[in-house]
Amino acid sequence: MAKRNRDDYYEEERKPVKKKTSSSHKTSGTRYDDEERHSTGKSKGKKKSSSKKVSKKEQAKKKRKRIILFILEIFLLIVMVIALYAVLKGEKTGHVEVNESEIIINDTIKEKEETVMKGYRNIALFGVDSTTGALTKNTRSDTIMIASINQDTGECKLVSVYRDTYLNLSNDSYNKCNSAYAKGGPEMAMSMLNLNLDLNITDFVTVGFAGLTDTIDALGGVYIEVDDSEISHLNNYQLCIADDLKRTYTPVTSTGYQLLDGLQATGYCRIRYTAGDDFKRAERQREVLQAVADQAKKKASPAALGQIANNVFGEVYTSLDLTEIVELLADIANYNITDTAGFPQEEHRATGTIGTKGSCVIPTNLDENVKWLHQFLFNDYEYEPSASVKECSEKIYADTNQYIKK
Repeated sequence: MAKRNRDDYYEEERKPVKKKTSSSHKTSGTRYDDEERHSTGKSKGKKKSSSKKVSKKEQAKKKRKRIILFILEIFLLIVMVIALYAVLKGEKTGHVEVNESEIIINDTIKEKEETVMKGYRNIALFGVDSTTGALTKNTRSDTIMIASINQDTGECKLVSVYRDTYLNLSNDSYNKCNSAYAKGGPEMAMSMLNLNLDLNITDFVTVGFAGLTDTIDALGGVYIEVDDSEISHLNNYQLCIADDLKRTYTPVTSTGYQLLDGLQATGYCRIRYTAGDDFKRAERQREVLQAVADQAKKKASPAALGQIANNVFGEVYTSLDLTEIVELLADIANYNITDTAGFPQEEHRATGTIGTKGSCVIPTNLDENVKWLHQFLFNDYEYEPSASVKECSEKIYADTNQYIKK
């Protein structure tokens, strides 16, 4: 974990737990020691008043950013620890030797590796839609993330690739990008990312969502606000998960801020059929991750962490070997997640139903999205997408333009 603003996180823990709203993020002004004020006989009213004049919106914005970055750092650390623990256990983990020669990397990117992209390590993080431990293939990747680490500075940036994004699956067929994992496992999914985004990913970590249930239960549940539009979907999802896992479940019967158990919270973060669709689901997933991080900071004992390790950490499939994982963990204190984003960019994306392929997120101009991505990840403001990306961009436009919601 990066060593920064640690006191701010402890301050957050001392505050009452409540639903995040615009008001809940506002600061309450500077606190003063009344005894010191009385002993000196000097009023500090002016100083207190001055602190109130500091823009509360700016304070709230900074606090939200610190919390979000902190949670994302926890997420990245957990992924790495999961992989390390699983390899050490030598049991349930699925370590695979990836044949890098079979992974597509566009020719121009091989040149960039020695210039603008030199010193960066890019790793794919997949969360698969599986409750039965199917991590290798034949299951769609419900979550697709790219972790780009600047190994010289320790800066890490995370980009979520929306799972329904219409892209070249790396075999010249176009569909929702999450189907690449189902068709060809992590190798095809990495090739898909490299081909469409001009990247050089050859390493991955895959984690099954079933483990989230046991993680949350081990922490005693998480607090989430549930509204009217979510209850029926939440219960339907947890019913399906419970059937797969051969467990009983407890329906959520009321709205409001409440403690959810593992099945309930897992069902909640999989909801997508409400206003906001998949973009809202991604928000719910972040909300659940934040709640998990909050509970872990408050309640996780060595015994609880051991339970989490036994129940969850074995569900990993990765190209990283033990030596590489140990090296990553050894440097984790030097890593700092400086920014996060989603792909495609909001200003260069649309949605539409592409025939039988269903509702898709459409990069309206893949060229511009890839230019932005390389600027975001590698500070390359002069980037020109490869011929492969331009070809994919033209094909995506031809396939989707008539379906885009104007």
